[in-house]
Amino acid sequence: MKRQGTVLAIGLAVVLLFDAHARAEDKAIATQKAKDVVVTLKSESGQWNKGKNAFVLELTSAQDKRPIDAGKVTLGTSMTMPGMAPMVASAILTPEGPGRYRGTIEFADTGTRQVTVAWDGPSGKGSTKFSVPVR
Repeated sequence: MKRQGTVLAIGLAVVLLFDAHARAEDKAIATQKAKDVVVTLKSESGQWNKGKNAFVLELTSAQDKRPIDAGKVTLGTSMTMPGMAPMVASAILTPEGPGRYRGTIEFADTGTRQVTVAWDGPSGKGSTKFSVPVR
């Protein structure tokens, strides 16, 4: 009986750690509505920085805030520089469930990026653009 209590306590501790980690990533970097879809970009710090960045991308219904089945999702960024070709970066996205994607992206320097998110899945096809500063 004592052993089962120990296993239960360890299991509860693991669940609480994962829950705390999930809540730590809830700081929004940007939110954009595109027709019936709300696109939210989040990270642990609530911002993107120079170098490698980890983030979460969520696509939800604007009506009921439920995750949508977005299917294939892409996220790319660009930054125009006078006299130079635009600096572009594409994210690597891994689906975590309906409407939720974990991603990484790397930036060589700071500056405001134009972010384009596109999706094509059972819930429909669409895209949106918004600006995000890289610090």
